[in-house]
Amino acid sequence: QVILCEISRELSEITAHNLNILQAKGLKVINADGIEYLKKSDRKFDWIYIDPSRRDETKGKVFKLSDCTPDITKYLDHLKDKSKVTLLKTSPLLDITIGIKELKSVAEIHIIAVNNDVKELLWIIRNDNPPDPLIKTINIKNKQDEVFTFKRSIESISKSSFSKPLDFLYEPNAAILKAGAFKTIGNEFHLKKLHKHTHLYTSEKQVEFPGRVFKILSVNPYNKKSIAALNIGKANITIRNFPISVADIRKKYKITEGGELYLFFVKDLNNKLLILKCSKI
Repeated sequence: QVILCEISRELSEITAHNLNILQAKGLKVINADGIEYLKKSDRKFDWIYIDPSRRDETKGKVFKLSDCTPDITKYLDHLKDKSKVTLLKTSPLLDITIGIKELKSVAEIHIIAVNNDVKELLWIIRNDNPPDPLIKTINIKNKQDEVFTFKRSIESISKSSFSKPLDFLYEPNAAILKAGAFKTIGNEFHLKKLHKHTHLYTSEKQVEFPGRVFKILSVNPYNKKSIAALNIGKANITIRNFPISVADIRKKYKITEGGELYLFFVKDLNNKLLILKCSKI
């Protein structure tokens, strides 16, 4: 059985109409404030699912928990009294560390990306005050989904191995980058990192990886002579831990967007600025 509380009368009527047409069973739509409904109800639920409104009074987008309606942080104790588990959906812009601190009893965080674009964060909040949230990332793709799971405690104590650029370059998908698995992802796939703050990885032999994989064609110092020698008028450009923006690089060196070549402007383990000329695998 599912009870859906929708505070908007119009939306509740539309939802009830659509569910009837779809012949959805066991689902009841109530035009009510969900929090107020819970306060008055004497029932205990297996799960409570909350999708707070992310619009302010002027219809502008918000992402902080305190700016959403309802502000879930004000009702955590009440929710725990009504259910053992709460599932909360939030903006992908919400900072994970802040979310864990404000929600207190986070058991799992699911970071959902579609074609390398983070869409939602899902927070599973349990009553038993779990000490170490499990973070699950998924990048949903047309052919094969990319899934990576880790514990924040493991990330905090892990250490990265570093190397100059080797034969292959790896860029984690957006869900993994949002999760902050900067050390764990490299260790899991036995990869070397280019720099502490350059979240790109390298290896001599190619491995399966949840993200983009490139063959490094050449490693070049960042200077006018090197760029002139590359003689590239069209390329896909990415910067990582680099002091110049993509727009400024394109403008300064007259490189248009697109084509089969990929240029990564990066800082290496010796803090030198490099250009990695690559082809995508």
